Amino acid sequence: MNADTTGHHAGPHVVVAGGGIAGLAAAHRLALAGHRVTLLEAGPRLGGKLLAGEIAGAPVDLGAESLLARRPEAVALARAVGLGDRLQAPGTTTASVWSRGELVPMPKGHVMGVPGDARAVEGLLSAEGVRRIGLDAELPPTEIGDDIAIGAYVAARMGHEVVDRLVEPLLGGVYAGDAYRISMKAAVPALFEAARARPTLTAAVRAVQQAGAAVPADAAGAATGLGGSVFLGVDGGVGTLPGAVADAIRAAGGEILTDAPVTALRRTGATGWQVVSGDRVLTADAVVLATPAGPAAALLAPHAPTASAELDAIAYASMALVTLAFRRTDMPALPGSGFLVPPVDGHTIKASTFSSQKWRWVADRAPDLFVLRTSVGRHGEEDQVHREDADLVAASLKDLAAATGLTARPVGTAVTRWTGGLPQYPVGHLARVARVREAVAALPGLRVAGAAYDGVGIPACIASAHRAADEIIATSKRADPGAGHSL
Repeated sequence: MNADTTGHHAGPHVVVAGGGIAGLAAAHRLALAGHRVTLLEAGPRLGGKLLAGEIAGAPVDLGAESLLARRPEAVALARAVGLGDRLQAPGTTTASVWSRGELVPMPKGHVMGVPGDARAVEGLLSAEGVRRIGLDAELPPTEIGDDIAIGAYVAARMGHEVVDRLVEPLLGGVYAGDAYRISMKAAVPALFEAARARPTLTAAVRAVQQAGAAVPADAAGAATGLGGSVFLGVDGGVGTLPGAVADAIRAAGGEILTDAPVTALRRTGATGWQVVSGDRVLTADAVVLATPAGPAAALLAPHAPTASAELDAIAYASMALVTLAFRRTDMPALPGSGFLVPPVDGHTIKASTFSSQKWRWVADRAPDLFVLRTSVGRHGEEDQVHREDADLVAASLKDLAAATGLTARPVGTAVTRWTGGLPQYPVGHLARVARVREAVAALPGLRVAGAAYDGVGIPACIASAHRAADEIIATSKRADPGAGHSL
């Protein structure tokens, strides 16, 4: 067990289980509020799916590579821990879809692949597929109910082709899941609400687009100082964010332990907890479980069996990232920031990002190299993810050659597997999360956070962490009005 501590607050002691971005964000929030914080991470490093590394001497992200900038949480946290001057907008956001053997520019004017105008997808869909979208206006309203699978709903309104060629590859990039099973309410909540209030899907898409247009174009820029970029990167990699947050936790008096899995929770008295990690037992006033659903389910089983059962039912998908470095002089011209791949075409890769074109910092730090990466694996495709590294590299090169004409051999390769890394959000997911939180709320001083709850993106994970931390802070203040201080 590796310890790193710089001191302690005199305030309530909170143990945070899990050192991914959610656990780090919760610990940071609590430490700044005057709580004494101990963060326990089961593995040897912090950051979860945020991982900075290098390939052929070039720094790269080997995990998540961007922050959604139109939500404030991730950008605000990056600024709070001293990375504000390293935030960087993409050099290009022009992407393509590799469909039926051709790279086709990503259509404009869609909401997660659902078009507001059939003409926008004429270059991507067949004539019949475009015609089928138009039938949406003639169909009677669809009863959506409390939730519905986005793929099934869109297919019923606009046809399967728009799902297979647009919605599926876009959602696959976020959840590594199946659009025909993913909850519309959880994955695309704005479209879900609009669709419940409009007679057609086309009208719902346009309503979402108009709501977005009602926000000034530079709204994101006002918050970030970087224009209206939807996504931002970090010079040096988004994978540097966990280390910066950890440093801020330590500076605020927090303690961070790695190789320290939490193996049990015990109640002490009416409100306290004992947290067991190896041969160490920590006494805590409160606990935040910021682990994946499975470990959280095991820890909650003796105390909240309903929450435990619900969490245990959450499925996870695995994926692999294949990062490749080439000599820049060997590269053909490649379009934009990369491309998505519809699974219906049967290729191995599901997307490719041209990192040296998308991120200026990658190109600046390795001007003689061209770095790109591919992703492999969706829910139910574990066999793909666990192929040998050399097989995944060869499959990626084969698909890249077919899509772009790239025939150069890489000078560096790296395969990063995220086994069980992405929770799936099927129909009813948000109702499940509500039941979990209701059951956990009955346990004084215990809260949950992470990708299993309100979204898999970095800002959503941070938001869930802040929610958990704020509820513990509020409870602590009610118990002792003099404890801590407001953020």
